[in-house]
This record gives sequence, structure tokens and C-alpha cells, in this order.
Amino acid sequence: MKKVAVLGAGSWGTALSIVLADNGHDVRLWTHRKEQADTINSTHKNEHYLEIMIPDKIQAFHEMEKAIHGVDFILLVVPTKAIRDVCRDLNGILKHNPIIIHATKGIEPGTLKRVSHMIDEELVNVNYEDIVVLSGPSHAEEVAQRQPTTVTVASINEQNAKESQDLFFNEVFRVYTSSDVIGIELGGALKNIIALGAGISDGLGFGDNAKAALITRGLAEITRLGTFLGANPLSFLGLPGVGDLIVTCTSVHSRNWRAGNLLGKGRDLEEVLEQMGMVVEGVRTAEAAYQFAKEQNIDMPITTGIYDIVHHNKKPKEVVEQLMNRDKREEMDDLASLLKNRYAR
Repeated sequence: MKKVAVLGAGSWGTALSIVLADNGHDVRLWTHRKEQADTINSTHKNEHYLEIMIPDKIQAFHEMEKAIHGVDFILLVVPTKAIRDVCRDLNGILKHNPIIIHATKGIEPGTLKRVSHMIDEELVNVNYEDIVVLSGPSHAEEVAQRQPTTVTVASINEQNAKESQDLFFNEVFRVYTSSDVIGIELGGALKNIIALGAGISDGLGFGDNAKAALITRGLAEITRLGTFLGANPLSFLGLPGVGDLIVTCTSVHSRNWRAGNLLGKGRDLEEVLEQMGMVVEGVRTAEAAYQFAKEQNIDMPITTGIYDIVHHNKKPKEVVEQLMNRDKREEMDDLASLLKNRYAR
């Protein structure tokens, strides 16, 4: 049995807490809201996020110092925008060296820094190479219901990756390992942009042909940017790449798809985010990816279109028309070039 502090009591943090509790671990679920912690402890429910009973052995905390005391692992599952603040809070109270895992899928606007880099910059006693990332096609609702799910944990530190694999692995939650931290993080983050696009496509009333094209060409953009940043292009064919892309673009469980669907139906962003009541990571990630692609002259037309819709109120149909009328080109030219450059190094 391991002691694990799960920092972040949203839907994903709650679902992963259930996996850990099912595996017999001592699980402490932290939230910054005292009333939420009290409700979880008294009712064993977290109904704002998941309609499911939470195992009695999961104890909720609103005081971070108590939640992390003596733990073997700290699992960060807070929104990207909260990562730095939570890490700074940890600096003042963390007295030992647990393994740090994060399951947050996002990128920081302005810097395009991945979550592991943000953690490395903020946590004074943690090295980048020791951080573990967990990602893959995994709706929290299905994980909490113990439906079969498969994910990947990645770390440069092979031992930490294997220990994290052991921590989560069970008969309904299968875990693979990888050393490609860059690819695993970028696949999980960038697919949220394409999921917004898939929701917009459905909101506009387009069919399966349009969505299949969007997902496929979206994967090309993810691979293009990811490879530029040093990822193994083959990682984007795996669970945290095409696997996560499919599940996020095709399911009503996906908050990014739901937000895009409302945008496609003509709602404005502020109204959509208020109605969602939860963080939509694709909105911030679209800004980050657009900024970086523009600075580095990386061709990402779908990402640019989604950015224009979300951040400049451009009409979705106008963006679709622009995408459909782009110059003619050979489909595989750009990806073949990426692979050639990657393996020529």
C-alpha cells in the first residue's frame, strides 16, 4: 500500500482517486474549497463533477499540508493555470521527496511550456527528469465507473515510470510506460484544440466526413508541432496521441467537444464557459499553440482557425470556408519531411 495525495478534486482527480483506492492505496484528495472537502467526507459524493459514490477509504482535505504529509506520491490534477500556484504552495510545506506525477493536459500561453516544465521551474527540490506524466484516452466518467481504460505514464526516469505504472495498474485500468515525455504531454494537450474544432463542426451540422478530415489533419498539425519540439512522431500514433484525439473529438463526455458544439451553434465564448462551469483547457491551449506556431512559422491552419473563433469571435462558417479553399498540396509531403528530418539527426 502506498500513500498518495491527489491535488485537485475535479472530475479527473476524483476518478484517478477511485482507481488508486481500488488498488488498496491510502488516498488523500485535496481541494482548496473546505465545503467541497466536507461534502465529500460526509456524503462520499462529488456531484458537481461526477455522479458516482466515492469509496469510503478516500479522505478529502482542504489543508494541503495535511494532505501531503508522509505521502509516497503526489498526483497533480489541477488546471494548467493553477499549476504554478499549487507548486509554490508545496514549496513551503513539502518536507520530503515523493514521486511527482501530473495528469493535467494543457500548455501555458505565452511560453508554450509543458506542465512538467512548469513543475520543474516551481518545485525547488524536484528535477525535470524525475517527473512523471499520465495521459491517454480517458474520460473521467468512464474511469470512475470502472470501465476498461488504457493510458500511458511517461518519464525520463525509468524507475519512476515503472513505479507509477504499478501504482495505477489493475484489471480495468491498463497502464503502459514511455520515455517520450514531450510527445505524451503535447499529444494530451494539443488534442483539446482539435476537439473544440470537432464540436464546432457538429454544432454547425456537418457530418462524419468533415469530422474525419478534421481529426486526421488535426493529427498532422499535432505531429508537426510536436516533432519540432523534439517529440518522437510515433508517439502521436499511440494512446496519448491518436487514441486521446479520437475519444475527445467524438464523445459528449468531452468538455472541449461540448464547448465547441455550443460555439458552432452560435454561442459566444463567455456564455459557453459560464454554462460549462468547468475548465476548458482547449481555449488556453489554442492561444499557446497559435502564438508559438506563428513565432516559429509552423503551418497549423486548423489551430489558427480555432484560435480565431475562440479569441477573435470569427464566424465558424467563415473559418471552414478558408480551410476548404487553401492552396492545393500533397497530403504526405509535410509528414514525410518530418520523419526524414527526425531520423536523420
